[in-house]
Amino acid sequence: MGKRDELIAKYAEDLKTKCGMEPDMDLLTKVTIGCGPAIYNDDASTVAASQESELETVKNNFLIKKLGLADGPELMDAIKSAIETYGQSERNKYRAVFYYLLVKHFGKEAAYS
Repeated sequence: MGKRDELIAKYAEDLKTKCGMEPDMDLLTKVTIGCGPAIYNDDASTVAASQESELETVKNNFLIKKLGLADGPELMDAIKSAIETYGQSERNKYRAVFYYLLVKHFGKEAAYS
């Protein structure tokens, strides 16, 4: 099993145990691949949910640019909802899992088809 497959398995486990959902493995794989080399970098592979600037980056670079959503207060609401789903106290929020939650929230699976 390659490094990426190991990470995808770890992300799937997070979705099951921390987010209480059964992951769509095909979508999770596509979201993970979409994160590019960031998943191999300790700092870039996680979302610093307590940093406002990081959340703005997720909003602008992922929700607006990647998913093509219009800017509005509902974007930050969705990010906060993803933080709640993942667990406020969970220090390591993996970027791929976080993005997966947002894709599911907005029903934007087609962005990865």
